[in-house]
Amino acid sequence: MTISKKLLRTGPYADFYSQAVQVGDSIFLSGQVGIDDAGIVPSDLLSQMSLAYKNIETILMEYGASLDNIVDETWFVTDINDCMAQVSALFSAREGFYGKKPEVCQTLVQVTGLVDPSLKIEIKCIAISG
Repeated sequence: MTISKKLLRTGPYADFYSQAVQVGDSIFLSGQVGIDDAGIVPSDLLSQMSLAYKNIETILMEYGASLDNIVDETWFVTDINDCMAQVSALFSAREGFYGKKPEVCQTLVQVTGLVDPSLKIEIKCIAISG
């Protein structure tokens, strides 16, 4: 069986993977991290999370979608204790991006490292268009 895929290939690794793949009404985003347009990684978790959500918004716009279309999130963090110590500030900022309490499933996982050692968080999402 052949499926139709709409790929979004951008960024420095565009030859290796897609930032997102749409199959039918489902949009699968690659994990997004907190790196700004100049390639700078902020040192704090909150700033990195905010940049990751801005990257997610930008990708979703390419598919005519928004954060409201997200149904599932997975957060990969390098220090779960640091994350939980800031959970109120993180979730308050997250709510600001969504414009309300997010209506999503979420999983939080601690990992030993991400692609760049200075990264503290990576956010992977699934969205439904329509």
